Amino acid sequence: MWRREVTAFSGAARVAGVVGAPVRQSLSPLIHNAWIAAAGLDAVYVPFSPEADKFDAFISGLRRGSMAGLNVTLPFKQAALALADRADEPARAAGAANLLLFDDAGAVEARNTDGIGLLYALDLQAPGWAAGSGVVVVLGAGGAARGAVAALVVAGFTVRIVNRTRERAVMLAQTFDGADAMEGERLADVFAEAFLVINATSAGLEGRGDLDPPLQALPPQAVVMDMVYRPLCTPLLRQAQARGLQTVDGLAMLVGQAIPSFQALFGRPVPPQVDVRALALAALEEGGQ
Repeated sequence: MWRREVTAFSGAARVAGVVGAPVRQSLSPLIHNAWIAAAGLDAVYVPFSPEADKFDAFISGLRRGSMAGLNVTLPFKQAALALADRADEPARAAGAANLLLFDDAGAVEARNTDGIGLLYALDLQAPGWAAGSGVVVVLGAGGAARGAVAALVVAGFTVRIVNRTRERAVMLAQTFDGADAMEGERLADVFAEAFLVINATSAGLEGRGDLDPPLQALPPQAVVMDMVYRPLCTPLLRQAQARGLQTVDGLAMLVGQAIPSFQALFGRPVPPQVDVRALALAALEEGGQ
């Protein structure tokens, strides 16, 4: 297994990173620095956590070539898109960006690789999932849900959005043809016709079990995915596994969205010899998940 080492870098090193609040426990630096080391790049990938009301000023200070770019996580994904000078279609469709790229002229380009990561994770851990019939249920209506709904609608699936605050679900559904917001009292009926359920909320983070979706209503062939990777096996995934359902974890999505991010930030494909999932799993075990 590839060892967690970072190569020495010079004053001319290419610098990239991840920005969020909080970002202390992000596995992105571990993943990207392992790829950097394996590729022998003069580069480094570091975490940043500006105060929420200083995000725009933080990004402004990085224009004109001081940074190659940043991955963006909560709570800055929508703000990242808003301040960009241009954006790719997935970012515009999602209304959020998880990647900002800086050019020498000071322009900022927003991209969204979350949809790529979502589909990568499903293909990796639930082969054949796309052959399912019925609807996809997305739990949540925030930035993560936006990326998921955008990718699934573009792929041709019918999406049902469920959120504690229904108004937010309605607003998100109105953005996409092929998406609808569901009433909470109809949740069991919606689950009965679902072949895929995706948790795009923070419920399940650090072991919180405050989600209570009616998994018993799902067909036996349904797949359940949780975007959270801390803990790796969330209460939702444990409930799904107890029912014998196929599950997909958030770490697979994290790696999946990191692959195109690395290519955009450093101009080369990821080194295939690095098992970044194994490195991430070891880090989660060391930190008690």
